[in-house]
Amino acid sequence: MKNVTDPFVSLGHWPSAGSFTFNTDILATNPINLGVVLGVLIYFGKGVLNDLLDNRKQKILSTIRNSEELRRGAIEQLERARAHLRKVEMKADEYRMNGYSEIEREKANLINATSDSLEQLENYKNETLHFEQQRAINQVRQQVFQQALQGALGTLNSCLNSELHFRTINANIGILSRAMEEIID
Repeated sequence: MKNVTDPFVSLGHWPSAGSFTFNTDILATNPINLGVVLGVLIYFGKGVLNDLLDNRKQKILSTIRNSEELRRGAIEQLERARAHLRKVEMKADEYRMNGYSEIEREKANLINATSDSLEQLENYKNETLHFEQQRAINQVRQQVFQQALQGALGTLNSCLNSELHFRTINANIGILSRAMEEIID
């Protein structure tokens, strides 16, 4: 049996082996076959290729239309979101302003309440000081009065004898009787 690879391996038995020449035989080179195949492909393939290109064109146009619709929907959503954001920002500004107003009002109330408390404490302090001063003055007066009374009693006891005592009583009776006579008249 003959080896299948022999014709490929042995190039020596070919007449043009080792040299390069153009083959001018048209039927041997198959340009007619290639032309016929290409013509058939172009003739029959033109419709298929046009159908494929039309389908592709329709898919691209459909995708573009869908993209445009999605874009319009996204723009509408964006506008709604912007409007909502503006509303939220206005609410936030309103809350912020109300919050600041409330804070200022609370601050003023706290300052007024603190001022009133300080004023009351100042009044209590002044009243307490005045009370303590009066109490101290009264204690000092009482002590001075007691000392003066004890001194006067001591002086009277040491200076008063029965004759001076008798004259003092008579003078007081005289004063009393004159006062009675004036009342009666």
